Amino acid sequence: MSQSVTRFSLLACGALALTARAELVDRVAAVVNADIIALSEVEARAAPELARLRNELDPSRRGEQRATILKRVLDGLIGEKLMDAQVRELNIEVSDAEVDLGIDDVKRQNNVEGAQFEQLLAQEGYTLPAFRAFMKKHLSKLKLVNLKVRSKVKVTDEDLKAEYAKLSRDETQDFEVRARHVLVQVQAKATPEQVEQARLKAVQLMAEAKKPGVDFAALAKAKSEGPSAADGGDLGFFKRGVMVAEFDRVAFGLPPGGISEPVRTKFGWHVIKVEERRSSPPKPFDEVRDALRDRLTRAQLEKYTDQYVQELRAGATVDVKI
Repeated sequence: MSQSVTRFSLLACGALALTARAELVDRVAAVVNADIIALSEVEARAAPELARLRNELDPSRRGEQRATILKRVLDGLIGEKLMDAQVRELNIEVSDAEVDLGIDDVKRQNNVEGAQFEQLLAQEGYTLPAFRAFMKKHLSKLKLVNLKVRSKVKVTDEDLKAEYAKLSRDETQDFEVRARHVLVQVQAKATPEQVEQARLKAVQLMAEAKKPGVDFAALAKAKSEGPSAADGGDLGFFKRGVMVAEFDRVAFGLPPGGISEPVRTKFGWHVIKVEERRSSPPKPFDEVRDALRDRLTRAQLEKYTDQYVQELRAGATVDVKI
């Protein structure tokens, strides 16, 4: 969270001291031992979800959803503070070389390099130095989890076979879709006005896409702001759960040939067209064994990490103020 220092004259300091303290107290969301979590930090982390609440017309429901989002995000930040304290207490360190490897892995996963990588970071609201700092904290927490939690994770062959049987049952009743989209990007730190401008642009693109005879692929190639624009917005075939939840829900609710209203995700506003649907038979067990092991390992890690954080919280002084 960025901080700014404002210089006051000595005469003004006394007059503004009480007001400044009041504003500081108003902005405290929680105190974790001696660490403060500011409300602005919670709101910044929750910004993409809070932005989507503008589509909720009922003020009462909007208020309830906002409170739920802020509580969940605050709980996550409290957990991070507790883990940060453990990292310091156990003298867990992350070298610059480890940070470099972590960033190289992110580049490899997103198939980007150099200026393209920095552009990707900017879309998520990061500068390169800020992302390095984030990666260092992230890797330190991974080391903590490996130290305190990893030994509890056990995935047996029976677990794998049971998960495969469940997956096979689900997939025989499911399908996958091939979709295209036109994306109007929204920066992570966009103002409400910028978000609305992007939405209106997406509405115009949707109207254009729905005109008789319009080639959606050509429209996406000409006007989409996403990396798939060069391919006419083509995302290929994908199963449920592959795309972000908001996109996934709409894509699997459209019939072949259907075009969506603008859909907001953390990337911006999407206009989606479903080209095809097809059944999705399960792959042989041996082909998915490693992927299933990774999935179950991640699930157990998340479960035991949550338990570990709750243990830390039970032994800490946590004062929630919102």
